Order: sequence, then C-alpha cells, then structure tokens
Amino acid sequence: MGGYLDRPHSSSLADVLNVILDKGLVIDAYVQLSLLGVDVLSVDARFVVASVDTYLRYAEATNRLDLAKQTEGKAPPDLAAKAFDSTAETIAHDVAQKKTENFVENVKDFFTPG
Repeated sequence: MGGYLDRPHSSSLADVLNVILDKGLVIDAYVQLSLLGVDVLSVDARFVVASVDTYLRYAEATNRLDLAKQTEGKAPPDLAAKAFDSTAETIAHDVAQKKTENFVENVKDFFTPG
C-alpha cells in the first residue's frame, strides 16, 4: 500500500464567492439599547448575501416577499415615527409620574407635624 494522502485543494476567492451566492449567507442581528430601564432603540436587521435567484427562493419560503403585510401597510418612515412617538411618550410618562410623586411627598412633608 504505497498510497499517499492528497493534500486538500485550496479554494480560490471565485470558488468561495460562487458558493456564497449559490447557497446564500444570512446575518441576523438584534440590538436593543435601554437607558434607565426604558427602551431607547431597537434594531432587528437581517443582512442577506446571495444571488437574486437564491434570495427570491429564500424570501418565498419564509414569506418575506409581502412587505406591506408584515408592516401592516405602513411605510418604514411611519413605523420609525410610531416607534419614536411611543418611546417619547413612555419617557414623558415616567418623568411626569416621578415629578408628581416628588410633589406629593413634599406636600406631605410640609403638612406633617415634625
């Protein structure tokens, strides 16, 4: 048995790129930024590197082709404005509640015999 093992063949950049475009590469990221327990920013992103044909097969299989259905018919700027309004409203509510509680405590302290 005088055989020898073949060394693995190195792949060129073109071969690697061909495989990525054929099979596709998906990077899914979720980032959430909170400040004092209040969600300030949430980003849910999906990056896809693939040929158009591969992406369309993937999108059809995962029902990602109907963007209007996913966003309830709202355009992305409308969604961003809604998220900003919701965050601003939450912050304003928390600040107003804290100020009211502080005011009530100060009034109680003023009228409490000490």
